[in-house]
Amino acid sequence: MTVMTGMNSCEEWISYIERVYQRTRRIAVLIPANELEHNFGAHRFTPGDLVRHLAAINRYMFIETAAGRLNRYPGHQQALAQGLEAVLAYHQKLHEENMEILRSFTPARLEEKCETPDGTRITVWKWLRAMTEHEAHHRGQLYWMLSELGVRTPPLYGLTSEEVHSRGQSQQKATS
Repeated sequence: MTVMTGMNSCEEWISYIERVYQRTRRIAVLIPANELEHNFGAHRFTPGDLVRHLAAINRYMFIETAAGRLNRYPGHQQALAQGLEAVLAYHQKLHEENMEILRSFTPARLEEKCETPDGTRITVWKWLRAMTEHEAHHRGQLYWMLSELGVRTPPLYGLTSEEVHSRGQSQQKATS
């Protein structure tokens, strides 16, 4: 059976997951060191919590599960990595471990089922897709947090909303 995602090989999945990671990384490095543990409210993640969470959940829940192993998610507490430099190093180290594990996957593994922590059986490639959707969700939270902290962030895919609107207006005028 062929993976029905437009990505039909392990190399394509690895490349895709690498690009997702790089988009998150571009934002994570913008966190001001003095705001890493800024609390936006009771029982809410800090920017540091989010980066630790993404590093740990991708490595110890999503990738372990995809590899057919048990969930080992350690949480996102500061004890895992304190300070911006350590948090970014933790994020990078666990991502590198993810890539090493994914390089061992075969196309057949992508089609096999894995069991999620809640006991659901899911095709491995669908579980990897869920991992990237989860990361996008938290990356959006990082964008919001940085905005609230007054940090200018780059557009995700090259143009800001305002630039897209302006170009659309220009194109409409040119064709009128």
